[in-house]
Amino acid sequence: MAYLVVRIRGTVNIPHWANTTLDGLNLSKKFRATIVPESSEYLGMLRRVKEIVAWTKADATIVKELLQKRGRRAGFKPIEGSEIPGGYKSIDELASAIAQDKVAISKLEGIKPWFALSPPKGGFKRKTKTQYLQKGILGEDGELIEIVKRML
Repeated sequence: MAYLVVRIRGTVNIPHWANTTLDGLNLSKKFRATIVPESSEYLGMLRRVKEIVAWTKADATIVKELLQKRGRRAGFKPIEGSEIPGGYKSIDELASAIAQDKVAISKLEGIKPWFALSPPKGGFKRKTKTQYLQKGILGEDGELIEIVKRML
């Protein structure tokens, strides 16, 4: 399973080391999302910037929804059936490969490694400045999928 990572906090008063880690995750702006493989290296990066981002495990359905609604290729054009990168025949096949860590979204040619999301409709139901275990949304969040669906 891959991780779905969303940057919740903005760009002001972020330390240099955190900006470097966020650039490595392709999260340069607020409300950007990306999908990273589940590995100890990426988990270490996520734990290092846990005060800025939220993450959860991504399944194929949310990956497919992100690719269809917010996925962009070169020129900020939407991903359509004939221009699917990596030799995949459909978006379903590409989404399941990304969710099962067979291919990383950052390694695909011609597709943006991030998704630009909008603020959630109806607002955040929990605090945006505290961790998930402290009734917030930062860090490893079990309810992030519902928030992302409202951000699409």
